Amino acid sequence: MHLTRFRSAGVAFAAVALAASLTACQNDDGAAAQPGTRATASAPAQDPATAAPADPSSGASAKPAAKPAATPSKETARPTAKPAAKPAVTPTAKPATKPGGAPGAGCVTTAPTPDEYDPDEFALYRIEELPGSTGKVNLVLQHGAWGCGGKDTDGGPFVVSGEESRWALDQAAYVTATDPIVASTENTPIGVQELIDWVNAHPDSGLVFRYQTGDDGAIHRLEQVFTP
Repeated sequence: MHLTRFRSAGVAFAAVALAASLTACQNDDGAAAQPGTRATASAPAQDPATAAPADPSSGASAKPAAKPAATPSKETARPTAKPAAKPAVTPTAKPATKPGGAPGAGCVTTAPTPDEYDPDEFALYRIEELPGSTGKVNLVLQHGAWGCGGKDTDGGPFVVSGEESRWALDQAAYVTATDPIVASTENTPIGVQELIDWVNAHPDSGLVFRYQTGDDGAIHRLEQVFTP
């Protein structure tokens, strides 16, 4: 009697334990499967090329993408027209000079007129001394112009005309001389007194000199012109 009751209670207890075990297994299986049901595959991004065109009725019209402005190539960017060539510069001819006292193109063949006189040259003939207080001496000279030389000459003569003139020379003037006053064909500085001594020893030589005047009107620079 007592044994039967124990067996019934044991069977009941086993049944309860089995039910609890089955319930736990079902709960474990559901929990394991639940994440799989939540994980959903993301929809792939829609390809703009395959996307369906916008519905015209929606009012939104798709505008085509603007094409970038074409960049000109280096070949087309370069100007094709070449700059005009500059005209060749023709050197200006220099006026003829008198080498060694030789005449230029404007030489005279007859006695020159005052309009033809050389403006800064004359022929010297004599020197007149003045009182020392003046600080000057007088040059006795004649104006003229260069004559035309012959084929066999190195230069033309200095042709004078008109009357003799007197021009004051400052005794402190800068003076240069060449042959025959000094033994040189190059202009050599000399003193005024040396010039006076030579001219007094060789009067009326007619040597040609180039001159410059100062503010007082007297000659302050006197340079002999070499004539071959």
